[in-house]
Amino acid sequence: MRHRIDSERWKQAGAPAIAAMSAAIERCVHCGFCLPACPTYQELGEEMDSPRGRIVLMKEALEGTIEIAAAAPYVDRCLGCLACEPACPSGVEYHRLLHPFRDLARRGGDSATARGGFVRSGLERLRRRVLHGVLPSPARFRLAVRAARYGALLGPVLPPSWRSLLDWAGEAPRPLPAAPVLPARVAAIGARRARVALLAGCAQQVLAPEITAAAVRVLARNGVEVFVPAGQGCCGSLALHDGLLERARTLARRNLAAFPRDIEAIVTTAAGCGSGIAEYPDLFAGATESSAATEHASRAVDVHVFLDRLGLAPPPPLDRELVVAYQDACHLRQARGIAAEPRRLLGAVGGLRLVELEDPSVCCGSAGTYNLEQPEIAASLGERKARAVLATGAEVVATGNIGCAVQLRRHLRLLGRPMSVLHTVELLDRAYGGAAREAP
Repeated sequence: MRHRIDSERWKQAGAPAIAAMSAAIERCVHCGFCLPACPTYQELGEEMDSPRGRIVLMKEALEGTIEIAAAAPYVDRCLGCLACEPACPSGVEYHRLLHPFRDLARRGGDSATARGGFVRSGLERLRRRVLHGVLPSPARFRLAVRAARYGALLGPVLPPSWRSLLDWAGEAPRPLPAAPVLPARVAAIGARRARVALLAGCAQQVLAPEITAAAVRVLARNGVEVFVPAGQGCCGSLALHDGLLERARTLARRNLAAFPRDIEAIVTTAAGCGSGIAEYPDLFAGATESSAATEHASRAVDVHVFLDRLGLAPPPPLDRELVVAYQDACHLRQARGIAAEPRRLLGAVGGLRLVELEDPSVCCGSAGTYNLEQPEIAASLGERKARAVLATGAEVVATGNIGCAVQLRRHLRLLGRPMSVLHTVELLDRAYGGAAREAP
């Protein structure tokens, strides 16, 4: 039975979103298998901070039993890590409920005075606009990081969520890496095995441009001709996961037009980007761009998966044993089911010994902009993950997402045990000799 729509506000979501939200709710049988898998339930111990509890709240808001304001704070505390989805025996597609609900909460709940007392302040709305205006633009983000360092003196008088912006900016490398000059085309080395376009990313271009450079070298070394479309921009994933769906569509449209179609794949190097692009069919459901969005999503492939399918050219063995812990990014492991591929790639490097983290499916607390939105919960999860890394005895951490890398570096440093945190392709690149071959 379809759930009754009792408010004009909910009709703003449109028929495709309402159908997806209702289907997600109907699948939930309230069994509770999601509870132990949920990081916020583990942290807070409250039913309403679990997937099951949030589904009940969103269902009641959808049916008009409670106001959106009563559910919004609990939904805001959701990481969106999707650990609940593989844990669910009923196959609830939680993300298809979460993102449309957040969109409606942003548009209807930010300014509404409603039962439950959740009214987002003008200062918080401004912070959100600043955040989503800066992060998608490498040029603006670079300027903002530099400016934030001078603004650190204001930290004590700012609200916690604003202080978290300054803290996060403080984790950027000093000095910032030079703005990368991305080649339009890089030829395959040896016989050409594939032609791809590479998504350059946003924050990654500022915080770790070496990831993109390493990906290009590793792909070329494996016989892949790489194009980096000049007209590309942010894929919209940060906005999508934060529930700003119209902004996500605006950003995504640019890439739908910018990426060529005469290629075999669009390769992504950030887990969050790949996960967001995979949701383009839902994002553009019922829109004129629906077909193009579905085609774009079908061609987007994470770099781990692409190299694993292609067949990695074995790198020369390392000069000494290197112990590496692999950190699963949630948007790879949970959202995309990508876990074996990174491990196979790392296992192809002679002399590299891969070690596993305890509870690898638990989020590190980065989760897109979550560490800026919910700094206390994010910090607790970040410390927990850093301690899990240290318990392995690893020398290096490998991961597949820039947000995870920044979060891990921060919390390893705060524990007084800094170590190298690298993207998988950076380790492969070093093994091939594309960058410094010394052990990280």
